[in-house]
Amino acid sequence: MPGKRLKTTDDLRRFLADLIKRTENGEVSPTTGGKLTYMIATLAKIIENSDLEKRVTLLEKKQQSCKN
Repeated sequence: MPGKRLKTTDDLRRFLADLIKRTENGEVSPTTGGKLTYMIATLAKIIENSDLEKRVTLLEKKQQSCKN
């Protein structure tokens, strides 16, 4: 999946599934696979937190508009 932009957790899920398959097939070393898995997990947390932050901001704006 070279060049694939990883923007959503679904993108990360597909990338990780492909990485597991390539690691099992010997195309990717277990060491590299482990490092990439760590980076995928980190990126997933960042994406989830960013999405949550956007949702909270929208709710806060909605609450403020209801008060006015």
